[in-house]
Amino acid sequence: MSDRIIIDKKILAGKPIIRGTRISVEFILELLASGMTIAEILKNYPELKREDVLAALAYASRVLRNEELYAVAQLA
Repeated sequence: MSDRIIIDKKILAGKPIIRGTRISVEFILELLASGMTIAEILKNYPELKREDVLAALAYASRVLRNEELYAVAQLA
């Protein structure tokens, strides 16, 4: 895991966050998905650095890479 991303069960119920903030990886991904650029995120959240946003993307990529999918039978 990146040294920028931490998981602390006492902060946001253990969601991965940017170290030193209460900003979650999930929230950063939602901002990017909504169309915000990294520059806009940094302007609106000055406590973040570009490396934090990139670390959030890398973290999400690693989680998805290790995701296991299972086929579920449909009931008729």
